[in-house]
Amino acid sequence: MSETPEQALDIAIAAAGGFTRLGRMLGISGEAIMQWKRAPAQRVLDIERVTGVAKERLRPDYWAPKEAAE
Repeated sequence: MSETPEQALDIAIAAAGGFTRLGRMLGISGEAIMQWKRAPAQRVLDIERVTGVAKERLRPDYWAPKEAAE
């Protein structure tokens, strides 16, 4: 079973050190992040930059997985 975008967001939140820390990194509140079911498309590149979780994992509906692009 492959990872879902929701699971990838959970991994990004954990990599950042929690909702509050990810929020600070992104310049928004941790409470706003808690409301996300998956990463908003307009935030994906910033989430990738601060957590290292690939955009293809966070929103495969916008970015094809790397292995599929090869």
